[in-house]
Amino acid sequence: MKITELMTQKTSLPLEKPFKTALRSINAIEVINVTIQLENGDSGLGSASSTWQITGESLESIQAAMEGPIKQAVLGRDIEQLEDILTAVQRSCAANTSAKAAVDIALHDACCKVFGLPLHQYLGGGAVFPVTDMTISIDEPETMQDNAKQSIEQGFDILKIKVGNEEALDIQRISKIREAAGDRVKLRLDANQGWNSKQAVKIIRVLEEKTNLELVEQPVPAHDIAGLKYIRERVDTPIMADESVFSPADAFRLVKEEAVDLLNIKLMKCGGVRRARQIADMAQSAGIECMIGSMMESHLSVTAAAHLAYAHSNITKYDLDAALWLQDQGVQGGMQWQGNTIELSNRPGLGLN
Repeated sequence: MKITELMTQKTSLPLEKPFKTALRSINAIEVINVTIQLENGDSGLGSASSTWQITGESLESIQAAMEGPIKQAVLGRDIEQLEDILTAVQRSCAANTSAKAAVDIALHDACCKVFGLPLHQYLGGGAVFPVTDMTISIDEPETMQDNAKQSIEQGFDILKIKVGNEEALDIQRISKIREAAGDRVKLRLDANQGWNSKQAVKIIRVLEEKTNLELVEQPVPAHDIAGLKYIRERVDTPIMADESVFSPADAFRLVKEEAVDLLNIKLMKCGGVRRARQIADMAQSAGIECMIGSMMESHLSVTAAAHLAYAHSNITKYDLDAALWLQDQGVQGGMQWQGNTIELSNRPGLGLN
């Protein structure tokens, strides 16, 4: 079944409230949606969001990569030869991971429709639907405490807390949230590269005396692999890499150097479902579990991540709340929520209407 067209469209998706991290603050998500058209009339959908501070891509560069070298790499190919097409996409241009991820998602969606399978079955099945955390974006301690209370009332028992840049205030933020959450709620800490290694050790040790943390995510800048290892060797709390792992090669280095306890995989960072699976497989061989995460993305691309999360046994933690921040999902169907649990349909592909 030949691929006859690749089309893109820009859209903006307003958020219910501002999303703030140590790196940025946004009120809406800017997205490029992509459609892969097949000769039988079927189509596959994908989506990419622009995150300058992490992937270095703008909307314009994402669209240019899709409509230029990536389009040239896929047109006229047989969708049933998916592995070869995905290889061609990765080789079509350097970097541009979000653009590649969107097309990768659309190709998987189209291929699964040809075979009549939901994406999670195509990837190997699944037994238990993912249970996602809820992110508490960075703010004043009292505001973060109130947001944590609201999330707990909505049924979330795992909170991902954004911190970074202000040591004393970060400790106060966590203390306030733990006060509101009690002991039954798990807390994940995400510094978004906001600390240096010695500062991170100091903060984490102070917090370990006050409360229990499930993990600390990317405490130091992405390039500082030695810093991650330094922290991991000096604290009891598991350390997870996020911005430090874009590719299977990055994952291999982190595993080889024993720098972290966990890896956070995001489709926009690694270039799509195929490369995400490679990272999860590699980590599994080394006994390192993975989280599946997301940027602030569309419902469409987070749905693809949820299908992979459901299908891969080494993806054991889930940070897929991004679409819950949207005023409008922009598409119909895909993943649905029952409290903090993500449910996936058995419709072909991503399950979009």
